[in-house]
Amino acid sequence: MSANTVFLRLEGPMQAWGSHEAKFVIRRTMDAPTKSGVIGLLLAAKGISRPEARTDWLSRLSDLKMGVRIDRPGIRWWDYHTVGAEMLMRTADGGHKKGAMLTRREYLCDASFLVALQGEIGLIAELECALQKPKWTLYLGRKSCPPSRPLCEHQEDKSRYPSDHPDILSALQSVPWRPRYKGDQQPPIVEVLCDWYPSETEPNAPDDAETWYDVPYSLDPPAHLPRLVTRKSFIVSPNGDVKNGTSTQNFTPPPPRPRADYGNTHYKEVRLNRLQKDNHLCVFCKLPLFGKGATVQHITYRHAGGDERIEELRSLCRLCHDAVTMIEYGAGMEMERINPEEERWRERIRQKRDEIVASRSIETRRRRLEAEEV
Repeated sequence: MSANTVFLRLEGPMQAWGSHEAKFVIRRTMDAPTKSGVIGLLLAAKGISRPEARTDWLSRLSDLKMGVRIDRPGIRWWDYHTVGAEMLMRTADGGHKKGAMLTRREYLCDASFLVALQGEIGLIAELECALQKPKWTLYLGRKSCPPSRPLCEHQEDKSRYPSDHPDILSALQSVPWRPRYKGDQQPPIVEVLCDWYPSETEPNAPDDAETWYDVPYSLDPPAHLPRLVTRKSFIVSPNGDVKNGTSTQNFTPPPPRPRADYGNTHYKEVRLNRLQKDNHLCVFCKLPLFGKGATVQHITYRHAGGDERIEELRSLCRLCHDAVTMIEYGAGMEMERINPEEERWRERIRQKRDEIVASRSIETRRRRLEAEEV
């Protein structure tokens, strides 16, 4: 029987699958490979450039049905990148110098995904050949993320892993979960994300369907259309076989992390008391705080969400608050955060303030398209 499914094993030290919410300076990753990311990988295997993909390749690849099995979700990790070594940057003293813009990138570390793509038989065979002998180097979302296992390892043994399946879910069940090394802990369930399409039995999307804006209809410039994605779960048996389970919506979610609730009445009251205690001055730069420029910093999140104490907050201007927050994210801080009044943080906050001022000035000129920037 002819193959209608191609499998991809996406596993590596780091992966990054951006979404439409990712910004230029802060680039987050989705929790699973996106359709645009997988299509980009397929185009690289075929050696098709962004302009060439406009003809008919994007529409053909976007029509493929896609499912992702999350064998290992990985760990989210942040790293810093510099962009544009010859960019004209404004210095703190009002001058200019050539330098790079600092950006923050999020990655999935030590993650493993099984991707199944279904479509027309001839196209699937063409893609399988391209993946086995790619024309360009293949990456897992970004150039700094090479794969650590062969992408087509499940296509090599057709007797064990047949490539003809009635639907995506049955395809993802046909490949067993396998440990990478002796003692590798097997999960009791694995999560699955699949495209949702209307049918006679299910004309309307389920309530828990998610909207992912990752169907590319242009790569230069990048533009995406939405698709509906449903989450399900498979049970992993002791021998590694994967079977139908129940929806992940039925499982008890983990306890929520403490988060600030800026609309909470108690928080607003404590925030105002903190500003008054600090005489409406930024505790770091002593800038007067009024209106939208008045913010407060949580130095701990132990009682965040509506039970804050006045000693857990500090008054900061918007610039100092952004600088402190960037340092916290870069350091991977969780419950306990930075107290901007402590001397040990002063130099790092000052340096981060200068970086923000420089990057914001160049970004402002870019948006206004002033002659100097052009």
